Amino acid sequence: MDNLIERNSNGLYCAAGDFYIDPWNPVDRAVITHAHADHLVAGSKTYLCARAGEALLRRRLGPEASIEPADYGEAIERNGVRLSFHPAGHILGSAQVRLEFRGETWVATGDYKLAADATCAPFEPIRCHTFVTESTFGLPIFRWPEPVEVFCEINEWWRANQLAGKASVLFAYPLGKAQRVLAGIDSTIGPIYTHGAIEQFNGIYRDSGIELPATAYARSAPPKTDWTRALILAPPMAKNSLWLRRFGVFSTGLASGWMRIRGTRRRQSIDLGFVLSDHADWPGLLNAIRASEAKSVWVTHGYRAPLSRWLTEKGVDAHAVETRYEESANAEGAEAQP
Repeated sequence: MDNLIERNSNGLYCAAGDFYIDPWNPVDRAVITHAHADHLVAGSKTYLCARAGEALLRRRLGPEASIEPADYGEAIERNGVRLSFHPAGHILGSAQVRLEFRGETWVATGDYKLAADATCAPFEPIRCHTFVTESTFGLPIFRWPEPVEVFCEINEWWRANQLAGKASVLFAYPLGKAQRVLAGIDSTIGPIYTHGAIEQFNGIYRDSGIELPATAYARSAPPKTDWTRALILAPPMAKNSLWLRRFGVFSTGLASGWMRIRGTRRRQSIDLGFVLSDHADWPGLLNAIRASEAKSVWVTHGYRAPLSRWLTEKGVDAHAVETRYEESANAEGAEAQP
């Protein structure tokens, strides 16, 4: 039979069901894996998503958008295609999309990770015939430390800055990464302030039952605030902004999987890097592919060619598929006030 998913100018298209998965342009029917800006485009007629991510999509798309949510595991029929969402472990409400049609099962993962994360449902392995996987960090050099170790490093940096009389400014993607950091650090060390691009999502996480420590909007802090005890969470887009001047003397950190590459911290003019990613590392990608038991694997955004070549050498029918998705520091929350 023909492929259940194909790639065209609008993205990944299921012709049998007549819908797109994370389309790159507005379409009639969009199936969305999660609310990051590179996977969610405004202007489509209808959106289908996991119920856990509905509030985030609504925040992104506005009150007029037609959004249809479905519970994880709930079966939905589209022109004979049986569709369901399953946890991807990437951010709140992130989902893999399982498609079943005429005896064939495909899974499109969107972005995912296998590491523990208190702020979203854990990744669910799904058996299928064809596995469409991301490959953001699809090189053997990308291997993540245990998250608890990274949170301890952040805590130690924060305490050291307090002793040195410096504010601690930590850059993290405002949707997903920032909330994961908040849930993992020791909030008793000092007050926590946030940039508006992060604070806009914290309330949605709390309303969804995710426990986060108290945070304050940095822009609303009194003029004589003692920033030297504080941790300030900000998006990477704020790194060179005038917004930072209010904190006086400060140390900067960045939480990202890209910190695994030597020299990244120096090139970004960051004092300290913390290796923390919401994407699967190399072992995580291989484990997810192995658990799917798929005979065919499509490798999308990221290091497509290396992972596809490695899989082919291991006897897997693997294909590198070009897409427009990318991990973008500036796209997330750019509409929010600082």
